[in-house]
Amino acid sequence: MGTFTSLEEARAFFQNDRFATENGMCIDALSDTECTCSVTLAPRHRNALGGVMGGAIFTLADLALAALSNHLYRPSVALNADLQFLASSKGERLIARAVCLKNGRTTGVYQINVSDETEKRIALITATVFKLQP
Repeated sequence: MGTFTSLEEARAFFQNDRFATENGMCIDALSDTECTCSVTLAPRHRNALGGVMGGAIFTLADLALAALSNHLYRPSVALNADLQFLASSKGERLIARAVCLKNGRTTGVYQINVSDETEKRIALITATVFKLQP
């Protein structure tokens, strides 16, 4: 059983993740096994070459990581993240899906896949979180 009693409660909690929310990122679904977040791309998400900024991709993945890890144990914070950019986005929307690979006593390991709406995989992130004492 997760720490959030509903998707609305999780969304309200993460409204304080101002960088993500002010850039249009939102939590679409949250369960005890996965979290899905998305963003509709706008000019502010683009780099000088017209591609999606790496920081926008990472921020979306980080929101999915934060929502799932804090749903499984709150408070949890990221210790590290390994990001592999795999392809450029062809769509106008990005979707991040986080799953927990290992939920240990003091740490957790997560995998986040970022794709566009054509289901083209854009990035793969593996991250470790530390479970703080409440």
